[in-house]
Amino acid sequence: MDYFPLFVKLQDKPCLVIGAGEIAARKIDLLVRAGARITVIALAISHHVASLEHKHGLTIHQRAFTPDDVLNFTLVISATDNRSTNELVAHSADAHKILVNVVDSPDLCSFIFPAIIDRSPIIAAVSSGGAAPVLARLLRAKIETVIPPAYGQLAQLAERYRNKVKTLIKAPAQRRIFWENIFQGAVAEAVFAGNNASAEHQLQQMLQQHTNTETIGEVYLIGAGPGAPDLLTFRALRLMQQADVIVYDHLVSPEIMDLARRDSEKIYVGKQRDKHTLPQESINHLLADLAKAGKRIVRLKGGDPFIFGRGGEEIETLMEQGINFQVVPGITAAAGCSTYAGIPLTHRDHAQSCTFVTGHLKDNSINLNWTQLALPNQTIVIYMGLVGLEKICAALIEHGSPKDLPIALVQQGTTTNQRVVTGTLEGFADKIARLDIKPPTLIIIGTVVTLHNKLNWFQLQSDDNTDT
Repeated sequence: MDYFPLFVKLQDKPCLVIGAGEIAARKIDLLVRAGARITVIALAISHHVASLEHKHGLTIHQRAFTPDDVLNFTLVISATDNRSTNELVAHSADAHKILVNVVDSPDLCSFIFPAIIDRSPIIAAVSSGGAAPVLARLLRAKIETVIPPAYGQLAQLAERYRNKVKTLIKAPAQRRIFWENIFQGAVAEAVFAGNNASAEHQLQQMLQQHTNTETIGEVYLIGAGPGAPDLLTFRALRLMQQADVIVYDHLVSPEIMDLARRDSEKIYVGKQRDKHTLPQESINHLLADLAKAGKRIVRLKGGDPFIFGRGGEEIETLMEQGINFQVVPGITAAAGCSTYAGIPLTHRDHAQSCTFVTGHLKDNSINLNWTQLALPNQTIVIYMGLVGLEKICAALIEHGSPKDLPIALVQQGTTTNQRVVTGTLEGFADKIARLDIKPPTLIIIGTVVTLHNKLNWFQLQSDDNTDT
């Protein structure tokens, strides 16, 4: 992050603008809207800026800039087409630790102007850090379309009731839930429809009901998908952004965690092979205890919570203790990784069925129906099979699978670290052992793997399958 986003209060603060052309006029307009007291210094004063002098009470000096001009100003903007003047303004402001912006010269700026979405008192801003101002403006236009002007009226309504709500609802977490219900429900819709009286009446009713009702917690069991953050569902994202607590596994990427509510409590419970930060039973009871305390908890799991995610065990505990919960499916690793590897799980020329199994070693063995798995015309997808890969390949060959049956390993599928290694059952474990493979991984076995080279649309790192 090259620039820290910060909103500065300029109401009645002295601000200096160097230059008086059309660009300077636009900056003056922004400062006026923020309530600043504005001084302009320029050799030539455009008609537009001159017309603003009496309208907005500007102080205008028609002369050259000198370094001491920056003294006693909160903020300085240089909007001239003279590089030497702009550099002098920037260096003078920096010398006195005054915020300075030089138009179209990011290298001279200590702050930059974002593209602004004004729904006062709601303000949103988009910035590219000076790298692509046009792109920032295009993004602003997109945001403008989804934030109606009435959001400002909704914020004003909330401001009028803020102190009353704070007095009646003591717990900060419960106040947050109350306001989320206001902003996402009938009150907001009434404001958007222009019926402010109805909105205020409904807010009063909801406040009365909330203060007379005991708050009950809830658990959201969410599948985070195979790794790429943009493969989350809309519902998953919405619930992540309103949860008080996020309980997450090691398969959940930092990019996905960044989408959770910033001030939520984050509890890491591990769930790596042989390295469980908390045993499963403890996780089950943790979720229930947090919900009983009135919290909204997201239980975030890689892939889908009901496919080798032990989600069923967790909601059994919640049901036994009468805890409210929701389950939000995620794209399981088999679907996500195979798709991004260009390996269809079924294909009429290769496989008419697909089987998901876990290759997790227990007592140094893998107990699977090898006779069934060795049958032809199917695809086998193995979760958690990296450590037991040698045993898996040997068992399949022993039970009738051809030694040259294609096999693929997908490392960190759907992410920028994705890597696909292909080969055949015989010798594949030795090949993988020679490579620096980083979990999570997924193994796909079947003749569908031969389609990888042809259908590999997400090409990042792929090892040639001819090296067996």
